[in-house]
Amino acid sequence: MSTPEFAARPQLAEDVARIVRRRIFDGTYAAGMYVRLDQLAAGLGVSVTPVREALFELKAEGLLEQQPRRGFVVRPVTTRDVTDVSDVQAHIGGELAARAAAGISDSQLRELNRIQDDLEAAYAADDGEAAVRLNHEFHRAINVAADSPKLAQLMSQITRSAPESVFPTIDGWPDKSNDHHRRVLDALARHDQTLARTAMAEHLAAGATPLIEHLTRRGVIG
Repeated sequence: MSTPEFAARPQLAEDVARIVRRRIFDGTYAAGMYVRLDQLAAGLGVSVTPVREALFELKAEGLLEQQPRRGFVVRPVTTRDVTDVSDVQAHIGGELAARAAAGISDSQLRELNRIQDDLEAAYAADDGEAAVRLNHEFHRAINVAADSPKLAQLMSQITRSAPESVFPTIDGWPDKSNDHHRRVLDALARHDQTLARTAMAEHLAAGATPLIEHLTRRGVIG
């Protein structure tokens, strides 16, 4: 059995992790619910191997807990969880943006502006899936321009714990995010490291409160 939730290569554990992560943050998998390996594999039409790998990855992220002889259970999402992730993202992301501002090339700037144009078009078309992908590309392009692979790797790891797929559905966030991105782009174009650090840090920190409010309304945060 196939599922439209897989964009491509459904055999990969990261795809399974993405789906389970989304289900946790949209309330489909509530706190205390057991995620059954065999049932999930059958439901997604994949073997148990990538599912097992995905569940261990989500355990490492703190979203699941493994109980002896009982399997994996969804851990509660707390306000502190969201703010901790946001704070770390803001700190590391700000530093990466500052480093990018120091040496970003004209071609990299053009590519970033193209991504942002496409992102705004995706938001306008209410294409949440494309918006999530393009937003990821935008931030990744800045992290690559920072030429700091270890720091970028840390940022990638912490970002996995952030429910990126939720943000396009939060009232008012697309417009606010677009404004933040344009401020970051302006700082990068000026090669202003201080302004780039501040603009990116403020952008990444600003999502915590609306995200908490959204998750609370959905019953994900009790």
